[in-house]
Amino acid sequence: MVKTVGLVLHPQRDSKVAIDTIVEWARARDVTVLGLPDEVGRIDCSAVSVDAPTLVDRADLLVSLGGDGTMLRTMRLVSEHRIPVLGVNLGRLGFLAEIDVDELPPALSAIDNHDYTVEPRMAVRATLPGGATMTAFNDIALVRIPGDGLSAVSITVEGHPFVRYAADAVIVATPTGSTAYSFSAGGPIVSPTVEGFLVIPAAAHSSFNRAIVLSADERVVLDLLPTSGRLAVEVDGAVAAHLTPGDALGITAIRAAAWVIRLGPKSFYDRARRKLRVNGSAEVD
Repeated sequence: MVKTVGLVLHPQRDSKVAIDTIVEWARARDVTVLGLPDEVGRIDCSAVSVDAPTLVDRADLLVSLGGDGTMLRTMRLVSEHRIPVLGVNLGRLGFLAEIDVDELPPALSAIDNHDYTVEPRMAVRATLPGGATMTAFNDIALVRIPGDGLSAVSITVEGHPFVRYAADAVIVATPTGSTAYSFSAGGPIVSPTVEGFLVIPAAAHSSFNRAIVLSADERVVLDLLPTSGRLAVEVDGAVAAHLTPGDALGITAIRAAAWVIRLGPKSFYDRARRKLRVNGSAEVD
């Protein structure tokens, strides 16, 4: 039973209507609403301001109000905690969000009635030189910095050297992230229920330009070759670190790192068709 709801908000988009809807729903059920200080503090609402660890520790449900970036940040916040996340899209069409703002009242009623499912989502975790780790639910990418040369990376799987890529970027994507950067680089669409991840070059300058599909049980190491430029490490689209030739990035998959709420009959394929504008197969004369 939901007794405490946590809110994670987009930094700019107007979320007042959605927050008011959630607060009214919570008040009628004696449910506590929590939020992060720098987010709920700028909005006139009755949500209780708490720090991130307290939010994760106390919430029975997290509601992400924003777009795909907000949803990814929410999932990283609760990584490896079994707290369901409901994604509410504000503004542009979001791929990861489950509902739009006008669908929030019936969605909250469905949660009241336990009329929903919870879907596990895989993450990938990268270990930097020095031991620091980063977790992504879409992708981790080694991206060239303009003027610094290509991304020249050797791929080793379970200790076995496999291929070297020269590209604008080398992307390691989860099934969730297969419809993001990986898709724009020519990668396949992967069902979020698949327990594996992708390694794919973007704008490859090497003769081998195919994606690799790996098991969730396999560890991959990306070594920067001497011919590589200095590279940015992007975690779900945000620069988190930089690497230089000779550095290595170890990556492993994390099963069920987050749990997202699914409502009604809409499937991953419905969302993919709409977001990616898949209009059906070409007609053959």
